Amino acid sequence: MIKRLSKYPKTIWCLRNLVPMILFPVADFYLFEWYTNDPWETMKVPIQFLNIYFFELLMALFLFVFGRLKWSLRLQSILFMIIGLANYYVLSFRSAPIMPWDIYSIGTAMSVAGNFEYTIEKQTVFVLIGFILLILAESVVNLELKGTGRWRKRFWGIRIAGAAVFVVLICSFTHMLHLDSTIRRYGMYDKLFTPTVMSKRDGTAVAFLMELKYISVDKPSGYSAAAADELLAPFEAADAPQEVSETLPNIIVIMNEAFSDPAVLGAFETNMDYMPYMHSILNGHINNTISGYLNVSVLGGNTANTEFEFLTGNTMAFLPQGSVPYQQYLKREMPSLASHLKSLGYETIAAHPYNSTGWDRNKVYPLLGFDEMYFIRDYKKPEKIRKYVSDMACYDKIIEMYESKQDGTPLFVFNVTMQNHSSYTDEFDNFHPDIKVSGSSSKALDNYLSLMKISDESVKYLTDYFSNVDEDTMIVFFGDHQPTNSVVSNIWKLNGKNGNALSEADEADRYKVPYFIWCNFDIETQTGAETSSNFLATDILKTAGIPLTAYENYLDRLSGEYPVITSIRTENAQGQSTDTANVMDSLNDYAILQYDYIFGK
Repeated sequence: MIKRLSKYPKTIWCLRNLVPMILFPVADFYLFEWYTNDPWETMKVPIQFLNIYFFELLMALFLFVFGRLKWSLRLQSILFMIIGLANYYVLSFRSAPIMPWDIYSIGTAMSVAGNFEYTIEKQTVFVLIGFILLILAESVVNLELKGTGRWRKRFWGIRIAGAAVFVVLICSFTHMLHLDSTIRRYGMYDKLFTPTVMSKRDGTAVAFLMELKYISVDKPSGYSAAAADELLAPFEAADAPQEVSETLPNIIVIMNEAFSDPAVLGAFETNMDYMPYMHSILNGHINNTISGYLNVSVLGGNTANTEFEFLTGNTMAFLPQGSVPYQQYLKREMPSLASHLKSLGYETIAAHPYNSTGWDRNKVYPLLGFDEMYFIRDYKKPEKIRKYVSDMACYDKIIEMYESKQDGTPLFVFNVTMQNHSSYTDEFDNFHPDIKVSGSSSKALDNYLSLMKISDESVKYLTDYFSNVDEDTMIVFFGDHQPTNSVVSNIWKLNGKNGNALSEADEADRYKVPYFIWCNFDIETQTGAETSSNFLATDILKTAGIPLTAYENYLDRLSGEYPVITSIRTENAQGQSTDTANVMDSLNDYAILQYDYIFGK
């Protein structure tokens, strides 16, 4: 059934076929990785074997499909030579590798491909030469899956069955990579926040297969576009267009990188107050403020997900754990706080003093209704704290936006800061930490709290400025997430707690960040508010006296039943907290509406 030339001794035939069958896919894997990194430096040996196993499975599938080992090996080498080169350039252009959801934007990618300058490094040349030599070497194999005589027709069935078996094996292997147990067993890196690191540590192919877990979202029970419209219908009455009042306030939103108050995790003493202004607001000592704690769905990273929840009113609770909607699901215009304010005559601006391609913000912001975007290139010689643009520089930029805006046009600014980004252990000439925690030797904690103090002083500077302007202005301030455990672990130790064995209440506290709504006009001062990032925009609109959309009216009613909804937990109006997974049936209407906004229509 397997055709081979009898004039070759068996050992030579094995050398020409079985050895290449085993070793050439291994060579493909290492050449593929060497485009962008050295797998021996970045990848654990067991994880290398996982990648090699996939390459072997793919080679076997090609063998049963095409029937000739020569062309199955060549196809695999040519395929990964081309994909690897494409990934090399994609990584060069956007600092992130090819990911499964790039399929959705391949048309856009092709349309701009001619705008880039294509250069090649010496290592890449060597990799290409290696692939070409490998393809030439693959010409020596002569194994064919070919029947003769009465076996000719039957052998087609065997090949089809063999191909099916290897398709199943590849699917099973992919499913295995999606299991938490596999990630723990092999010590794999599964953080989509840093896809380049994920690709280097897990292997480009295996990382891609792992990311497939997040490419689609199942429809909620009972979903249809008609069902979504029916759910929203009772809230449409308040959604009629209204004339824009000249008294609509300017709204300035600050989502401050990693800003949090670790005091929610346990008591500790410092040599001075690390956020006196925030504490004054939280304690009700500043008039015309609403303050409390915002519950978010992320910890230590994935800033874009807090952004997504705040701007859209949607929740990560209905999306796969680890997914990033900005990168994966937002491919068309979507209703948001920005688009709603834009419809009312606001000038809408998004500002982030870092790379425009981070989390695909340069693509997402226009889809959410922002008229203008400012990124790092738009900040001219800004002040920096450590290596990041300072909060003060961000606020000076906002003041500049306000002073240059058109008279009579209300301004909406959404500013994501960078000053407090990790890590917190490096030393810099332009950063001199002055906060010390009693009984702790943690440099990371002292540095982190010192950064919080700078942020606290800076936002006071911003509110002080707008307290003296004539136009009604609202400033909203909140953190995107708490820092990693490496920063706060000392607080647990000071309180006799083990970070690996926290109570449910302690775990919930890890997702709380302080927030406030400050106005230079009269509002009722409130403290102790408890909400989540998906409801905050609705609270802002109500406080500002701005009409709500139908969806915002729905969210307003829902927040009365469940004031907190995150991917981690849900809290009802009676203060009872539970894992969000336990109340999915009660939240199904919300899931239907969110699915319709993201994936429907």
